[in-house]
Amino acid sequence: MSDTVASDAVLWAAQADSAELARDWRASPPHRRAMNLLDGLRGMSADTVADTVTSLLIDPDWVQQLMAPLVAALAQNPWIDPPLRFSRDALRTGAILIDHPAATITAAILSAAVLRAQPRPSTVVVPGRLTVVRYHRSGGATLSLWHAGREHADFSAATASPAQPAGAVRLSDGLVRRIDGRTHGQLIEGAQADVVTLTANIRADSATLMREYAIDDGRLVRVAAIDDGASRTQMLAAYLREAGRTDAAAVLAQASHDPAPFVRWAVMREWLALDAASALPRLREMLDDPNSEVRAAAGRTMPLVAAQMLCPA
Repeated sequence: MSDTVASDAVLWAAQADSAELARDWRASPPHRRAMNLLDGLRGMSADTVADTVTSLLIDPDWVQQLMAPLVAALAQNPWIDPPLRFSRDALRTGAILIDHPAATITAAILSAAVLRAQPRPSTVVVPGRLTVVRYHRSGGATLSLWHAGREHADFSAATASPAQPAGAVRLSDGLVRRIDGRTHGQLIEGAQADVVTLTANIRADSATLMREYAIDDGRLVRVAAIDDGASRTQMLAAYLREAGRTDAAAVLAQASHDPAPFVRWAVMREWLALDAASALPRLREMLDDPNSEVRAAAGRTMPLVAAQMLCPA
């Protein structure tokens, strides 16, 4: 048998073994325990979800039992493909262990050598979600914190308050800590060995934006949508306008009530370009929008739309 045929046979066998591993692992007691707990938390508050997730992360047996089959399979056959979604960069390697509408649980290894070699970051991110983190291996690191306040309905990048240093926490092996990423940013610093974490990101009650602040003076540097839902909504509105779907007023009306102010206004712009007459009542409502930037945009736009409707081209 040629080397090529032998290699193909090995890869085909690994593919079949990987599929079997995925089925068995997802049906395993530790995986079912996590999914069943999270199934019971749909619609619950972020704090309630965090309380339940904490009960998982503080249990070292759960962590060990969840990972053991994957480690054993890879030790036996390095061609096995674990049923995980991985992400890698120079500093961190991560994998999603549990992916559920209520929360995701991710394992990550942060390289102490790379962290030491890099200059200290100039910014810190306030990610916008409540998280629970188990520092399985702390690496002797310190967690530096900044407080930026909560994103409110009238948040504006132009008038945002600066972030303030909020102290530091010395990490220890097995420490489980709740971090409110809706109000705080953090940096891991001073690691003497690789840091291994399990992080539960809670989806309920999240902010609409991630915010990034300069460390030197706390000023807001940039903001971004917290997930891809906002981008999908904006693309849908643009598609409806491009397609000339004047029958889509109900869809656009619903999208124009999105929690994110920038999404509300982006949808309104597309709706006005598509069918100003049907959009006008909602535009009038936006004169009283909770966000000052949306109110201002609506106020500037209202006379333009009224003039266009009185004197159409």
